[in-house]
Amino acid sequence: MTKDKFEPRIIGYLCNWCSYAGADLAGVSRFQYPTNIRVIRMMCSGRLDPVVILETFIRGADGVMVGGCHIGDCHYMDGNHHAQRKIWLTHAIMKRAGFDPARLRLEWISASEGDRFAEVVSDLTDQLTKMGPSPLKGEKPDPEVLERIRAAQRVVEDFRIRALISKEYKLTTEGNVYGEVLEEDYIKDTILEAMDAEYTRNQILMETTDKAMSVKEIASAIDVPSPAVLNHVVRLRQKNLLTLASIDETTPKYKAMGGGM
Repeated sequence: MTKDKFEPRIIGYLCNWCSYAGADLAGVSRFQYPTNIRVIRMMCSGRLDPVVILETFIRGADGVMVGGCHIGDCHYMDGNHHAQRKIWLTHAIMKRAGFDPARLRLEWISASEGDRFAEVVSDLTDQLTKMGPSPLKGEKPDPEVLERIRAAQRVVEDFRIRALISKEYKLTTEGNVYGEVLEEDYIKDTILEAMDAEYTRNQILMETTDKAMSVKEIASAIDVPSPAVLNHVVRLRQKNLLTLASIDETTPKYKAMGGGM
């Protein structure tokens, strides 16, 4: 007996004005493409929250496709620019969490490109078929991957990260309040630095939720150097998110307070 061929499950978030219309045209025109995609219509691709994308993977999707208007043709002027930056951020945090960012794809598809919609869905389906099922799929998802993606969700919920990503386009095109136009690489490096710090802090909180741990134990658990962990522990204590639970001989042990960050 041969095993059934793996059929990836894809969730498509498509903007109402272009990509969804392109998908509709593909159907009307009878273009052939795999039926693996389930479409969710949105008014604008720029409204899709990275938290929702990560939750989609947690709920078992093998891949996510985000479709928007071509750059310069957004119905809401610059919504697709914001979508581009949000997907960049989501790719970055997925990579940091050890979850293959190739499972998330952003495509620009206009209302007249039904053929392109069919091609993109076919290509993504083939790619995901080769990659195999998501480690978060099924009744028993990989607990370590699930924990890392939960930490990633908490990172993209962070106010500082959201503020930086939402203002990046304006800062790199119109400038700040002083009229200074900032370089895109500078903003991205700032965002990545903040993202990495928040991810590490969330890992610390998740590791210390159920038991008190020393800096050395935390460093070993999350594979981060002890000096860096100590700096984050100090910051978390300043924010009243981590407490000194006990002292084992001369070694302090810390535990997360309440629900964490």
